[in-house]
Amino acid sequence: MHALSNNLYLFVRNLLDREEGQDLVEYALVVALIAFGAITGMGYLATGINTAFSEISSTLTTQVT
Repeated sequence: MHALSNNLYLFVRNLLDREEGQDLVEYALVVALIAFGAITGMGYLATGINTAFSEISSTLTTQVT
């Protein structure tokens, strides 16, 4: 019974000491942060472009008539 508990302790300790999965999680978080920033930035960019074209359209409409 003592050997079984030692083996279980060593197995759990080995799982806790392994760091391979941390790199993958960190990369996933970085990618998610970049994607969030890109989506937010594109929203603001789209709003700015829409506003600019609306101003151009209204200016051309008033100049033509």
